[in-house]
Amino acid sequence: MMMLQPRVEILHEKKLIGKHLAMSFADNKTRELWRSFIPYRKEITNAVGSELYSLQLYSPAFFSPFNPHELFEKWAAVEVTDFDAIPEGMEAFTLTRGLYAVFLHKGSSTDNSTFQYIFSSWLPDSEYMLDDRPHFELLGTKYKNADPNSEEIWVPVRLKF
Repeated sequence: MMMLQPRVEILHEKKLIGKHLAMSFADNKTRELWRSFIPYRKEITNAVGSELYSLQLYSPAFFSPFNPHELFEKWAAVEVTDFDAIPEGMEAFTLTRGLYAVFLHKGSSTDNSTFQYIFSSWLPDSEYMLDDRPHFELLGTKYKNADPNSEEIWVPVRLKF
């Protein structure tokens, strides 16, 4: 399967409201997180659009060496206009401005081939390196878990020196 080159763009600051959980790849609680968020997302009255953000916060040394038991924080969120009305049980998160490589993923959410390509082929061969900012997937209106519709994978990057 041939992987396309990503588009590289500057993401402007975004305000998000959602829920988060600590988890590891070995003890993945993504389903639990989304099940706790989706029934209450309509309580967010100032949402911008209908896209969902699946956001990961990794420590700076998370990937070297990679340890599937290392904890990271995962968010299920939506973009909002402001933080004036945060529903009970949810929190605010500011996604700061920065450079991202944006990959289109088509296929099941359980198919890791796009991530394998990004981290084992594209990134090492590119003029970029990982930056210490959130990683996220932008789940559009067509997204359904384990359904072969597209989603965008946003990887924080900076130029190699």
